Amino acid sequence: AGESRMVVLPIIDLQRCDGCSVCVVSCPVSAVQLINSKARITVPERCTFCEICESYCPRDAIGRPFRIEFA
Repeated sequence: AGESRMVVLPIIDLQRCDGCSVCVVSCPVSAVQLINSKARITVPERCTFCEICESYCPRDAIGRPFRIEFA
């Protein structure tokens, strides 16, 4: 049986997002776009889960969840 890869993407709080597009411009892999004036991860396979969109967002609308696994 093959391993299934869990895709983890940044979470965008649409209530906080004001559509400023800083995340769109700063994303090094062009994974983020504005849809209806809100940021969305539109190309999830490109997202490398780096900190750039989260750290540049002036509204703190983007967060990167993480999971701790114990072996």
